[in-house]
Amino acid sequence: MRLLFGGRTVKKKERRPAGASLRIQKWLSGCRITWKDVGITLGILFVATIAAFVYDRLTAQTMNVIMFYTLAILLVSRLTQGYVPGIGAAFLSVFAVNYLFTYPYWKLNFMLDGYPVTFICMMVISVLTSMAASHMKKQAKELAEREKLLAEAEKEKMRANLLRAVSHDLRTPLTGIIGASSSYLENEDRLTGEEKREMVRHIGEDADWLLNMVENLLTVTRISEGRASVNKSMEPVEEVMSEAVFRLKKRFPDANVRVVLPEEFIMIPMDAVLIEQVIINLLENAVYHAQSNEPVVCSAQDGKEGVTIFVTDQGVGIPEDKLRHIFDGSGQTENSVADGHKGMGIGLSICKTIVTAHGGSIGAQNHGHGARFYFTLPKDME
Repeated sequence: MRLLFGGRTVKKKERRPAGASLRIQKWLSGCRITWKDVGITLGILFVATIAAFVYDRLTAQTMNVIMFYTLAILLVSRLTQGYVPGIGAAFLSVFAVNYLFTYPYWKLNFMLDGYPVTFICMMVISVLTSMAASHMKKQAKELAEREKLLAEAEKEKMRANLLRAVSHDLRTPLTGIIGASSSYLENEDRLTGEEKREMVRHIGEDADWLLNMVENLLTVTRISEGRASVNKSMEPVEEVMSEAVFRLKKRFPDANVRVVLPEEFIMIPMDAVLIEQVIINLLENAVYHAQSNEPVVCSAQDGKEGVTIFVTDQGVGIPEDKLRHIFDGSGQTENSVADGHKGMGIGLSICKTIVTAHGGSIGAQNHGHGARFYFTLPKDME
């Protein structure tokens, strides 16, 4: 392009479109070849030639030796990088068939009657086969990279959600501990013995909850980063549920929890410690936010594909706009913020991570008189 400035003609370089430049780069990357690819190509063609010689001597059906080279081209395209090795193998195969298996033998002659069409067709088929195989391998590689990027994005999203949950869940108990300890020190002479014990009890509860939350956070971090494996073994559902309720009662003696055990004896593969933590987190969530004196019910249901465990309360339920994101660490309900108590952002995120690591699914829904959380664990060991 030429531009006119003050009577002078100035040449302006035209930029190549970004898309075209990217396509050229991809095409050039496909044209690269390494010595390793050369060795693989020549080795496969050598083996194909030996096999074709043996077949030709045993059957005297010369035209069928083309199949050996077609298979060789497929293997070259599968085991090497880019388009060049496969296309090169196609050309070498055509010359090998003409030189070794076409009369007059040990000479190149493409002008014999009927052979030009045969060799041209063989060349076209070989090149197309090579390009198709290389393209399929490239697509599989791109798909694997895309899945890896999606997994990384999901992991980053989980970290961000956990960070948001931590910012909320840590603030409330820490504020309570600081406030109670400051009040105790400033008003020690005016407080009665009962008031002092009450303050210390609140400080202990908040500190205990913080310790439990940090342990949960470490667990979910190790699982999400692959540093901790889920050690599955066949465990009775009844015992896991009972142990979870027992541990909850030790921390919350006044919690009104009712367990409905299945009539049949059910055993499924699970990491019992982690699944107990899931049930405890769901029960804590119900006890904190149900705002009801009605009992929280923990029950199990045996299904064809897996076992589903329910935690049902008779409280205020979950706002509809929160249900979709309740397990991503940002699903704090308005009630959880308004009541000044601990939120369950981290706890529910941990539940989802643990259940997903078991190959199961987790969900939440409102029913007629409150909320119901549930998760399903598969019956197979994988």
